[in-house]
Amino acid sequence: MKRKLSSIFRIGMEGRFQSKGAEADGNNGEQITMNSKRPTMTLNVNGLWDVVPRLDHYRLSRRAKRPSLAELHEGNPAKDLMNAATLEAGLPMGGHNASGQAAAKKHVGIKLGWIQGVLIPCLLNIWGVMLFLRLSWVVAQAGILHTCIIIGISAFVCVITTLSLSAISTNGEVKGGGIYFIISRSLGPEFGASVGIVFAFANAVAASMNTIGFCDSLNQLLHEHGLKIIDNGFHDVQIVGIVAILVMVLICAIGMEWESKAQNFLIAIIVGAIVDFLIGALIGPRSLQDRAGGFTGFNSTVFMDNWLPDYRYSEGANQTFFSVFAIFFPSVTGIQAGANISGDLKDPASSIPVGTLLALLMSMISYVTFVFFAGGAAIRDASGEILNGTIAMCDPFSKDGCKSGLHNSYSMMQLMSVWGPFIYAGCFAATLSTALTNLISVPRLIQALGQDRIYPGLIYFSKGYGKSGEPYRGYVLTFFVAALFVLIANLNAVAPLISNFYLASYALINFCTFHAALVRPLGWRPTFKYYNTWLSLLGFIACVAIMFLIDWVTSLVTFVIIFALYLIVVYRKPDVNWGSSTQAQTYKTALSIAYRLNSIDEHVKNYCPQILALSGAPNARPALLHLANLITKNNSLLICGEIYPSRMSYRVRSAHLRQGYAWLQRHRIKSFYHVVEELSLEKGASAMMQTSGVGKLAPNVVLMGYKTHWSSCSYKELQEYFNVLHNAFDHRLAVAILRIAEGLDCSSVGSTGSAEDEQHSGALVQSSYDLAGNTLMHADSDLSMSGRGIARVQSVPSIGTQFIPPDATAPIRDSPTHWSARDHLKNKKRHLAEKMLMNNKQNGLSVVPEYLTIFQKKHKNGIIDVWWLYDDGGLTILLPYIISTRTNWEHCKMRIFALANHKQDIGAQEKEMAEIMAKFRIKYTSLKMVDDISVQPKQETQDFFDKVISEFRKNDASDNAECVVTDAELQSLRDKTFRQLRLRELLLENSSQSTMVVMSLPMPRKGALSAPLYMAWLEALTRDMPPTLLIRGNHSSVLTFYS
Repeated sequence: MKRKLSSIFRIGMEGRFQSKGAEADGNNGEQITMNSKRPTMTLNVNGLWDVVPRLDHYRLSRRAKRPSLAELHEGNPAKDLMNAATLEAGLPMGGHNASGQAAAKKHVGIKLGWIQGVLIPCLLNIWGVMLFLRLSWVVAQAGILHTCIIIGISAFVCVITTLSLSAISTNGEVKGGGIYFIISRSLGPEFGASVGIVFAFANAVAASMNTIGFCDSLNQLLHEHGLKIIDNGFHDVQIVGIVAILVMVLICAIGMEWESKAQNFLIAIIVGAIVDFLIGALIGPRSLQDRAGGFTGFNSTVFMDNWLPDYRYSEGANQTFFSVFAIFFPSVTGIQAGANISGDLKDPASSIPVGTLLALLMSMISYVTFVFFAGGAAIRDASGEILNGTIAMCDPFSKDGCKSGLHNSYSMMQLMSVWGPFIYAGCFAATLSTALTNLISVPRLIQALGQDRIYPGLIYFSKGYGKSGEPYRGYVLTFFVAALFVLIANLNAVAPLISNFYLASYALINFCTFHAALVRPLGWRPTFKYYNTWLSLLGFIACVAIMFLIDWVTSLVTFVIIFALYLIVVYRKPDVNWGSSTQAQTYKTALSIAYRLNSIDEHVKNYCPQILALSGAPNARPALLHLANLITKNNSLLICGEIYPSRMSYRVRSAHLRQGYAWLQRHRIKSFYHVVEELSLEKGASAMMQTSGVGKLAPNVVLMGYKTHWSSCSYKELQEYFNVLHNAFDHRLAVAILRIAEGLDCSSVGSTGSAEDEQHSGALVQSSYDLAGNTLMHADSDLSMSGRGIARVQSVPSIGTQFIPPDATAPIRDSPTHWSARDHLKNKKRHLAEKMLMNNKQNGLSVVPEYLTIFQKKHKNGIIDVWWLYDDGGLTILLPYIISTRTNWEHCKMRIFALANHKQDIGAQEKEMAEIMAKFRIKYTSLKMVDDISVQPKQETQDFFDKVISEFRKNDASDNAECVVTDAELQSLRDKTFRQLRLRELLLENSSQSTMVVMSLPMPRKGALSAPLYMAWLEALTRDMPPTLLIRGNHSSVLTFYS
């Protein structure tokens, strides 16, 4: 073994990237030869394994895994030896054996090339019902000139769309789902899913339209031979159409191989029919009956007569250019056929552009050729009858009208051909092949939507069967939708609707390319270069304009449907990350605005409190974050800061951040989450104050929780907490301290004594709190709720955070309170959340304390008392005003208390304060001037204070001089201390029953005030009080009365 390892090491030092791939020779059983099919590796001088670039490392499946940065940087000697032995044994790295590789290479269905997978499906989709049944009628209505313009506009839209489609489809691997996959991965699931549904519906209806065309042609053929099923009309179309749809769905469900064989046969018949018509038109009429039907042969007079349009009343409406365009346009909507089955292509990136462009070129040439042949060799109106050996004349505007000619007969192509039955065969092949292509794409598109779990209702239809994963349930759904529209049995009734849906899809394809090319994220690297950003924008505008010119009502309906589907996805917020261009646009927009904001001078009118909340892990002090969210929601920046005392590995840190953001998202708190490591509270808080934020998007308020157990903690902890305040003021930041009588840290609530019980009960209370938040949790990609992270949120240690032991997760998940997505949609009312909390209690779970949800509850008759004692720039009055505007607090009364100078007239001071409040346009219920602040506090209040500081009056703490309250300090600050004690008496007298108290924070004079004395002041102001928020601004104005 030693010899083998030394051999491998020598090879690695020589820089040869080799792997064992051949039999050893007779002289040396250790020779390693080159083999590109194995993951080639080298052993560097540190004994760590590196791998050369390999395609499998970049696949989503991650069948092969490169060494992590931690493995290379930190090393793992035992694993290095194992890797060496693995390489010597000829096995691939990463633990993949032969069976694993065989499973990775399992059969995934038949793959098609660009001819069979793109060119032929596109031609079959384009050469549809309109070619054989409506193009002659279009020539009669629009004339040769306008018909060429219609074809030109259609070609213009389709060419631009094809270029856009080609650019997107060559920007990475395209999987199953076609148009949906392309748009969703480019613009995001909101656009992709909505257009995917519309496009699937359009394809299903297009299959119905082509089937109706087949039935019409069959009826005409039966009529010529005096045959019928029921009435040779409406009911025959319905019966034959449903049977035809059923047969075609079965052909599609059999698999791609049978469908491909059917397509080859059908395309041959279509091409033969086209050639049959062209030869027949060149030969000219072969009988008097042909002339009577309107077939004159090529004639300059006929050509000129048919050159200009002749729009008439037809198909139940007065025809115009755009009404005729709407009927013709579905005949060019086959360019997406290859993209629809992109998952079945060998190389979608190259097949889609080549096959689609070539199919479009061939079809447009054939259409223009047909127009010139039909317009130059047939007249618009003919009687179709022979009287006494001569052609009977007819008046198209008479009561009887004309029965033949381009205007009146849909069978002119059959009349002008060499052999008429071949045209019927071509018509049958064209209509059925187009319907077949549409029917293939719809189930696969539905399958892609269902597999992405965008719309829950489609998941059932996305299940795949067999080796190739055929969506048989999707085929059943497609059959019923297509059969429903076949029952309409009117070709022209569905064509305009299809045109709008296809144009909407094409518009978004062009917009996708335009948006991606404009934003140009680093991932935008299409191999197809023949596209243009502004040409794609022009294509988008053209599609939308044509939609409304065709039928503005149908266009509005189309956009309303797309918008409704879009809103559904926005509401559900699927947990997907596809790297769409909208994500790149969001980043670039945010970056641009951040740069722009940095150059904008600050103004008091635009002041926003940007809060750095020193909360620890988000779920540790939820009340603190909910208060911060009340202030910053939809207005300003909130950063949740946690200081971690020890070092975390990258994996643990990533999990910690992910869990923190998951908690914030579940509770709908818009906040950033910032974690610093290996720092004390003082240094960590200082680091956050200096580094949090970007440019002007940086905190200007530090929000902290009150240190409830300050009198019993270590002197070092107390001094660090006190120094955080000094650091904040040193950085010219405002400070706010929140105290709730029961404390803010919910992780230790409900403990029964032992560490294990405390840990378990804290987790249960936290889980109950998550449920009591009554938040709207969105569905992840697997349809379970984000609330499923309840058990994992606390899987990483943090300050003040308890853990959920493995055996504690089961009762939470199995309890009646575990919400699924469907349960949540049915249980939005608050009383149901309360019922679930009662279920928690019955199951032995701790009921969440009321004080933890005080900032989430609705307070109908609450009172907010604001003690604006010192002018700090107005922040002390601004923050409670913001809170009072929130939905849950808007019915609370706001009372203002302000200090008065007893040497001046109290009435005048009250009037002045009222004028200030009026100038600042802040509504309040009452205003009270406090004029007895200088009165000496009662003896019992002084005794209370003496008891509070008694632990810090001892002389045995000489080694912690900063945490000792000396007689000299008490004497020098006697008046200020008495003021705080007198304020306590006034607070208890006026605000002890209020819902919330907001008060000016005493200023800790640097170097003149010790930490225990200052904390004793705060204790005096906040003990036995409702939730109290102490605020001290940075003494810059945050309010103004100027406009």
